[in-house]
Amino acid sequence: MTAEQLYELPATVVCGAGRPVAAELLGRLGPDEPCFQDRLGAALADAERLLRERTRDASDDRVRELTGHLAATGGKRMRPLLVLLAAEFGDPGSEGVAQAAVVAELVHLASLYHDDVVDRAAVRHGAASANALWGNRAAAQGGNWLLARGARLSADLVPDALALNARTANRIVEGQLLELVGPEPGADPVAHYFRVAAGKTAALLAMSLGVGAFQAGAPRAAADALVEYGEQLGLAFQIADDLLDLRSSEAASGKEQGRDLLAGVPSLPVLLAREGTDAGDAELRELLAAGPAAGEDWHGRALKLFSDSRAAARAETLMHQRLGRARAALGVLPPLPARRTLDALCDFVALRNG
Repeated sequence: MTAEQLYELPATVVCGAGRPVAAELLGRLGPDEPCFQDRLGAALADAERLLRERTRDASDDRVRELTGHLAATGGKRMRPLLVLLAAEFGDPGSEGVAQAAVVAELVHLASLYHDDVVDRAAVRHGAASANALWGNRAAAQGGNWLLARGARLSADLVPDALALNARTANRIVEGQLLELVGPEPGADPVAHYFRVAAGKTAALLAMSLGVGAFQAGAPRAAADALVEYGEQLGLAFQIADDLLDLRSSEAASGKEQGRDLLAGVPSLPVLLAREGTDAGDAELRELLAAGPAAGEDWHGRALKLFSDSRAAARAETLMHQRLGRARAALGVLPPLPARRTLDALCDFVALRNG
């Protein structure tokens, strides 16, 4: 299966405005890995079909519409892809690998329902968010339903995968709570940011790789390396997402530009700008301190200043440091096409603009 054929997979792996992650990554490998591409393409299609079934198997039509909403609008499907790539280091045909991929995406989708309620977001994946369509209470319960469905499916996974999924659910909820309560008085806001990002974002990427490796019977050393890769990739991914919020249009990213800034979310570039002393960021610091009181156009002006800010450049540097650690973790893995794909994913995170 070529990268172009992967692009045509029905309703899978889309990124932002519609570019499939799998096609993007496999396109970098060239045409010399047909067996790997065929296997991964078929596995992605199977996981997608199973995901659509499991997000819409509620007993009531109205509940099905709510719980299947975000799955139907698309998404990057990075978590299922990571599960399937990790399975390559064991037996990718093992029973339950596709189910593990669906579990990872169900947990992710549930977190998006909850995030959109907290952030009062109106758009997700280029479409109206669940809370915008059904209200906050129904959207929150829809997220809970997806979490419960993921837990139900995970019960059939091998013990190590099941245990990792349980620990990850706890980390995600704790990360969300830490974001809500903020840092303790006198604590370093940047250190708190990384604690939140480790729970909200990195934990799920690490889990996706871990459950894929465990379910496929990969060696423990490979599973541990993949989990560490996922932790570092997840932190880099969160920083990239923060930068996207400030830089990318809604058409490119599928989310309102500057949504986190409007909601007062303490993203890394915002924290670095507030703490910075660079003279070139002085106006930006003043705007952030004043907030909407700075005037009707404070949001647009802040976005413009962020584009060339020292704070954004520092955030990029930190992102590349995490990507370097992720690549280093891959060093113990055998030189399979999956390893090269994971390495290419670091470039994808660094360069993504939607």
